[in-house]
Parts: sequence; C-alpha cells; structure tokens
Amino acid sequence: MKGRRSSKAIGGSLEELAELARSAGAEVVGSTSQRLNRPTHQYAGSGKVEELRELLRRLRIDTLICDDELTPTQQRNLEKGFDEEVKVIDRTALILDVFARRARTREGRLQVELAQNQYLMPRLAGQWSHLERLGGGIGTRGPGETQIETDRRLVRGRIQRMTKALEDVRRHRGQHRDRRRQQGFSVASLVGYTNAGKSTLLNSMTGAGVEAEDRLFSTLDPVTRRVRLPSGTDALITDTVGFIQKLPPAIVAAFRATLEEVEESSVILQVVDVTHPNAAAQVDVVDKVLADLDAAHKPRILVLNKTDRIGKSRGAVWRGADLSPSVESLLLPDARAVFTSALTGEGLDDLLSEIDGVLSEPPALPAALAGDVR
Repeated sequence: MKGRRSSKAIGGSLEELAELARSAGAEVVGSTSQRLNRPTHQYAGSGKVEELRELLRRLRIDTLICDDELTPTQQRNLEKGFDEEVKVIDRTALILDVFARRARTREGRLQVELAQNQYLMPRLAGQWSHLERLGGGIGTRGPGETQIETDRRLVRGRIQRMTKALEDVRRHRGQHRDRRRQQGFSVASLVGYTNAGKSTLLNSMTGAGVEAEDRLFSTLDPVTRRVRLPSGTDALITDTVGFIQKLPPAIVAAFRATLEEVEESSVILQVVDVTHPNAAAQVDVVDKVLADLDAAHKPRILVLNKTDRIGKSRGAVWRGADLSPSVESLLLPDARAVFTSALTGEGLDDLLSEIDGVLSEPPALPAALAGDVR
C-alpha cells in the first residue's frame, strides 16, 4: 500500500479490493499490507516479498492482487519473486475485468475494451518475456522484440478504431441532449459510489426495470427515464456508472461519453449508502470525480439511501441522533439532503419535491460574472 493513509482507510480499501475480487469470481483467502516511504522496483519491500512467497506456496495460492496500479516494471519484478504459476495483477486490471463482465451494450463493451487496450499497451513487453533477444547490436533483434512491435501496431490500431467508434457515440449522445433541450426537459443525474443503490432508486422513481443487484458495478450502461414531478412538469432521470476508490484514469477517459450526461444535467442526485461506515470517504471520492468532470458547481441533492436498514426514514433534511458520525458529517447546514429507501419507496416523494424545487430556481450565474451584478 502506498502513501500515509490511516489504518482504517487501508483496511477499507482492502475490503473493497476483496469484494472486487469476488465479483470477478475469485476466492479471497486473506490480505496483508505494508507501509513504505516510497514505492520500490518490485512494489513491496524484499522482506515482504519473501514473506508472500512462502505464504503463497504454503496455501497454494495462484493469484496475488495488489491494491494499486503497478508499473510494468513493478509487475514483472514482483512476478519474478514468486513461483511461475503465481499470477500478479493490480487493482486496475481487476476493475477492468469486473467492468468487462458487466458490460452489456455495444457502447459499454467498446468503452471497456478501449480502457483494456490502453492499459495493455505499456505492458506488452512483459507478455513476451519468454522470447528473449538473441544478441545485441544492429540486425540482431530476436523474435520477442519483433512480436512486441507487431502487437503494439495491432493494439494501436484497435485503440484508434475504438476511439473513433466512441466519438460517433459521443456525437449521437450530443444529438439526443440537443433534442431534449429543444423539448424543454430538465435532466437529473444519479451519481454515487458503486452499490449505493442508484439503479434501485431509478427503478423506484420511474419503473425503469433496469438490473439492480447488491454487488459492485451491477450496471455500467446509462439509462434515462421520464418522471412526473409534483408541479406537474416532467423531468428526465439518468443513471450513471458507479464510482470507486482509485478509479483508473483509463476508465474515466473511456467512459467520457457516458459521463458527459452528468456534465449536461441540471441537478446532480448524489446517492449515498447511509449504512456504510465510510460514507463520508465515499462522498469525497465522488466529489473528486465530479470536479474532474467540471461538474462540481452544479446544484446537488444528497440522497441518503438505504434508511430501511437503520429502521427509520424521516424524509427531507432529517438529522437523526442514531446516524453514524460519517453520515452526520455530511449534513452541513446548507446541504440539500433527503433520506430515502429505494427498496421500500420511503422518502421518494420528498426527493421529487426537492428536485422540483431545485429545477424551479433560476440558474446561478457563473462565478466570473456574479461579481459584476449589482
């Protein structure tokens, strides 16, 4: 583990990594961590690598998953420290594997495949370590290097084709958004940490009938449905891909066309699992992604979901004494917050009223112009 994070943060990240591994079909047998002042050439210290080698051999473990993105050199060096049958993968490769399993539409599969190829490109040399160069100097390149160059050309070609296909998707989505604006529809985007209940909430509000399961990244493909607000006007609710700690930049880039739905929305519904002990940290992760998307300035409603699991639901802006400190820290005096249970439907009327209220407000002026108004 890199950095100076607290033991609680490290433990939470490893628990999340274990859940990702289970989502990919792995059986998790244990975890360990090490604090380092700086990354090493083989990710962990030499003593930790030796400890892991003995543990992997004794328990007959065939896969080691690291909770960071490894450089190609770190991955190769770490693999050399273990038996040949031990496979080393990092958090990014694991997330990409889970995404590949979840993608259903052509757009979703394109986005995942693009991210996979971008991840693979700098690691191709390690794929051909069994074909060594036959010597040094001009004209003495071996079959390994020749194959690497061939593979790089193939991967570059795939990346170019998928990038072009996703640009077509992006233009198509832009045309849809233009039509919605012409028809006068406002859009509310559901965003949040993975497994916070966004898809279940969309189903409860609109009867969308999208897949919603108690697992990470159950839905990757965006879904938009119409909903009638208390004022009698209609709005559109869009479900988006869930976020997670250390979301790989390649994923964010590949899903740019999907995430543009958030950029174009009139209000953001930030769904939070009210029962999660790290709820505040999960909100921070989502906040950072929204800032990267240049959407942090948009009106936002905190949707504190899964209140059926704590036995209460008191509607809009409830501050309950039995909430965890992590959730209480989210309820700032000026926060728009609604407590809901997507499963039972409690609080949904309050949420629709809150959306109605935000959409009826005049749009805020950009910060650069606000100071000129007298």
